[in-house]
Amino acid sequence: MGERDELLCPPISQDPLSTQIHIPLSEYLQLTSRPSSSWSFTHGLLLGQFSIVILTILFIRFFIFGSASPPPRPSRRSVVKKRSSLLRNPPPANITTILNKTYYNVSSHQPESLDWFNVLIAQTLAQFRSDAVLDDALLNSLRGVLNSGKKPDFLGEVQVTEVALGEEFPIFSNCRISPSEDDPGQLQARMDVDLNDVLTLGIETKLILNWPRPQVAVLPVALAVSILRFSGTLQIAFVPSPEGSGNSTTLAFSFLDDYRLDLSVRSLLGSRSRLQDVPKIAQLVETKLHQWIDERCVEPRFQQIVLPSLWPRKKTTREQQRAGEEETLELGADGVRRRRGTFSQGLGSDLR
Repeated sequence: MGERDELLCPPISQDPLSTQIHIPLSEYLQLTSRPSSSWSFTHGLLLGQFSIVILTILFIRFFIFGSASPPPRPSRRSVVKKRSSLLRNPPPANITTILNKTYYNVSSHQPESLDWFNVLIAQTLAQFRSDAVLDDALLNSLRGVLNSGKKPDFLGEVQVTEVALGEEFPIFSNCRISPSEDDPGQLQARMDVDLNDVLTLGIETKLILNWPRPQVAVLPVALAVSILRFSGTLQIAFVPSPEGSGNSTTLAFSFLDDYRLDLSVRSLLGSRSRLQDVPKIAQLVETKLHQWIDERCVEPRFQQIVLPSLWPRKKTTREQQRAGEEETLELGADGVRRRRGTFSQGLGSDLR
C-alpha cells in the first residue's frame, strides 16, 4: 500500500455515489479494541437497591427508634440503696410504737417459755445429726480444719477417732424483751439456754521433735474432749442497716459473761509407756476453749448473721411432694423447668 498501512472500509450504503473512507490501521485498531465500561445495567440496579436499603435502615434507626442509654459503669464504691419514689414513706417505727401495736408491756409482761422455739431447734438438730451419719461431710470438714495450713510444724497429721453429736436438745426459756443497753432506741431479747448432753471429739496425732535434726523423736498423743453441760444467757438483737448505706440487716447474738461450760478431757501420751489423763493437758484444753469462746461471742464481742430478703420470690418457691407422686421435671414454654408427677396425670385421666 504505501508507507502507512491503510484499511479500506466498505461503503456506508449501496449508493454508487457513496465514497469510500480510508482509515489508518492503527487508528482502526484503537477504535475497535477500546475496553467497554465495567458498569452495566445490572450493576447500577443493584447499587440503587442497596442505597435504598441503607437509607431505609438509617431512617428507622434515627427517626423511629430512640437511642439506647449507655449501660452503667461498674463502680468500686458500695451500692447505695435509693428510696422508692412510688411507695409511701412508712411511719417512724420506734420502740414505743412497736410495743404498743404488739401489746407488749416490758415492765409487766411475764417471761415466755419458748416451747415452740425449742421444738423447731430440736427438729433442726435432729436433721443435722441424721445427715451427718449418712454423709461424711462433717468428718471431712473436721479433718480439713484440723490439718489446715495454720498447724504448727511440730504437730503431725491429725486423725479424727471419735465424734459424738449427742442425743439431747438445748432448752431455751425465760425470754424477755427490753431496750438495748448500748442503743436505747433498739430492742433486744434475752433468754436462758441450757444443754445437758455429751458432745465428744476425739483425735490422735504425733508431737515431732525436729532438733537437732528433723524428726529426731515422735511422741504419740490421743485426746478426747467432751462438752457435758453448757448454760448461760443468750442475747439477740436486730441491727438495722443505716439508711442509704446499702448494707443488709443483721442479727447479732452474744452470751453474757456468766456462762457455764463443763468439760471432760481424756488424754493418752506415749508409745510404750503411756501417761493417761494428764491434769496439765486437761487444764490447757479447758483454758484454750474458754478463751476461744470469750474472743468470739461473749460480751462485749458478738457474732453477726446477715439476714436474707424475706420478700416472696418465684425462685424460692417450693411445692411439697404428695404421696404416690413420682417427681419429674418438665421444660415449659417459658424455659422454666417445672415438676410434673404421675399422680396429677393419673388424676386428670380419671376426671376425663
